[in-house]
Parts: sequence; structure tokens; C-alpha cells
Amino acid sequence: MCLVLSKVYYEVIKLNTKSMFQLIDITGIVESVVEKSNIRNGLVVIHAPHATASIIVNENESGLLEDIVEKVKEFTEPGSSKWRHNRIDDNAHAHIGSALFSSTRIFPVVNGRVMRGTWQNIFFFEMDGPRSRREVVILVMGE
Repeated sequence: MCLVLSKVYYEVIKLNTKSMFQLIDITGIVESVVEKSNIRNGLVVIHAPHATASIIVNENESGLLEDIVEKVKEFTEPGSSKWRHNRIDDNAHAHIGSALFSSTRIFPVVNGRVMRGTWQNIFFFEMDGPRSRREVVILVMGE
């Protein structure tokens, strides 16, 4: 079977973050955009156009989400004097985290549904908050 990407639909959603590190579950928003697109089969691209935030996929369980944030803090060491970027802007940790976790995720869309695993939720991962204006681009392509 050959899939022709004949239609494209997108939305840009706006988010406000309340803390330096925050995981925001955007799964329902992504699924709603896919539904509005009327695209039955194709791909959905979820992209955070920021150098200090990421899109991640994982289970929405509060303990796990806290574990992820704590591990990222441990690994990226916010406020560390060893990061050269902190000499000009005190957010090297967020740039490092974004580089490691990626700003984009892609999922198949089959029969109008985002094909994700039972425990796969889609999160915007803020690492340089709080921010009053963050965006996520959701682009659906297909037929």
C-alpha cells in the first residue's frame, strides 16, 4: 500500500509554564488536533520551537514524572559554574536537556487515531521556566 500525503493541517498551541522544570501532558490536545484535521492515515508531528524545552513520550504517573525531572536536574546541574553558557545566560542546563531529549516527536495516524502505546503520553517538557508564552506546533499530514 502506498500512502500519499495529500493533506496538511496544523495548529500552534500556546502554553504557560509555572516552574523551572515542568512536564505538561498535551496528549489530549494532540489527539483533538488530529481529529479536527480529518486526516485518516498519515503522520502527526509534535514540535516545540524552543532551545530550552522538549517533547517527550512517557507514562503519566506522578512518581515517574517527578523521577524524570529529578534525574534531568541531576544530570544537567542547573546553576552549575562549570557550564560556560551560564556566563551569559543562566540556563545551560535547559539547553543541554533540550539537546538530549529532542524538540520533535512523530507518531503514525491510522484510521484517524494517533497510534501510541497504552502508557505513552505526550509531554511538553519545560526546563527553563516559568515562561508566559511557550508554543507547540502540531502538524498532521496524510490522506
